[in-house]
Amino acid sequence: METACAASLTDAARLVQLLKIDGYYATNAMDTTSLKSRWTVDGYEWETRIYPNYDSSIALELVFLGQTRSDEHVRASLGCRLVDSRGILKPSPVKSASIKTGGYGGTCKSKLSLVTRRDLEASGYLRDDALILECTITVLKVLPLQTFPAKETPIPAVPSSNLHAHFGELMQSGAGADVTFLVAGESFTAHKAVFAARSPVFMAEFFGQMVEKVSEHVQINDMEASVFKELLQFIYTDTPPDFDQPQNEAATVMAQHLLAAADRYGLDRLKMICEGKLAGGIDVDTAAATLALAEQHGCEQLKDRCIEFIVSTPEGLDAVLATEGYKHLETSCPSVLTDLVRGRKKLKRT
Repeated sequence: METACAASLTDAARLVQLLKIDGYYATNAMDTTSLKSRWTVDGYEWETRIYPNYDSSIALELVFLGQTRSDEHVRASLGCRLVDSRGILKPSPVKSASIKTGGYGGTCKSKLSLVTRRDLEASGYLRDDALILECTITVLKVLPLQTFPAKETPIPAVPSSNLHAHFGELMQSGAGADVTFLVAGESFTAHKAVFAARSPVFMAEFFGQMVEKVSEHVQINDMEASVFKELLQFIYTDTPPDFDQPQNEAATVMAQHLLAAADRYGLDRLKMICEGKLAGGIDVDTAAATLALAEQHGCEQLKDRCIEFIVSTPEGLDAVLATEGYKHLETSCPSVLTDLVRGRKKLKRT
């Protein structure tokens, strides 16, 4: 059986020393001069450098001396705190800096600022012109790479999202519903938050400036109950009606009504789905009515498809002009008749 490599494990070597600075006040003139101390930790040579007056603070720096073994990298940290020689005060909080080096030499990326001189002089750690620092150097040691048998248990495949199913169940159960829609004599319970999340119109109605005027019952006018039911289904599950049968008259009528509803409530995806259904099922009986719908709801591509169909042949044009849908088109969208004339002239030129 093949084996799989695990990540490298680490251990640590640690050394603690107390460093005393005598004649503290004399260090006012030291500026960037440092007090150095040599250490040996994990077989490596280190140096701590104490800057008594680094930018008006006590600062430290850890320096790696020598060269690493083979091509390994050495990681280490320097921790430091103030201690009270009398044992009365608790040690100050530890501050630390780290270093990672490979090859020869190296220093911390930035100096460790332990305490400002002002704060130190106001504390009890400075006694008889002296202070004591407790410094700890920790060197991380890389242990041999561990190997483990490769497991043959397959990772289960991530299932596809069933969010729509959960929201569908929420719609069916009505649990937590806080609004009832009244549509053509029928009532539908729903959740304001769901409707608001899906529709900018409902967001404004339920949670906009006029929210105080919205009751628990909302009357929907100019819409059939069957259309609102499909709208409700789409809002909760993002699933449109089954439009698979292109010549199904009932499906075409539903697509027309849903397109108008989708435009009314800002459901752009549903609107595009209905446009696609209607564009794929244009015939003599539906062309004029669909053209009127496209004009009223700003569906330019659907409008172009309808015009192309209507003016494609003289016989087709005459057939459409004889339909009830064309009469409706004349009264509801007279401006589109100009587009029909232009389309017919364009076809003649080609």
